[in-house]
Amino acid sequence: MIHLAPVAAELTADESAELFLDLVFRHHGLPESIVSDRDPRFTSAFWTRLFERLGIHLLMPTAAHPESAGQTERVNRVLEDVLRRYATSFASWSPFLPMAEFALSP
Repeated sequence: MIHLAPVAAELTADESAELFLDLVFRHHGLPESIVSDRDPRFTSAFWTRLFERLGIHLLMPTAAHPESAGQTERVNRVLEDVLRRYATSFASWSPFLPMAEFALSP
């Protein structure tokens, strides 16, 4: 299952944590694993240690094999395609996220 939210281009670690609590934890509790790209917010010592303490396995591609980021990249590509079909401009895509989330969730 995926969760989508409109956010600023740059998020702090605190903002990322708030989104995690609001979009994931509130609905599902603690996940067993999270698939992510190598975003510094998830590779920082803080997030690494937090996930270890919570027993969450963070699945990230290795730097030597970036092609294993395929799952995240595929979702991003399909999301862009779906939003292009609904939104008339980049500035108007956020109202369509709930429909895109529904369409992309298994």
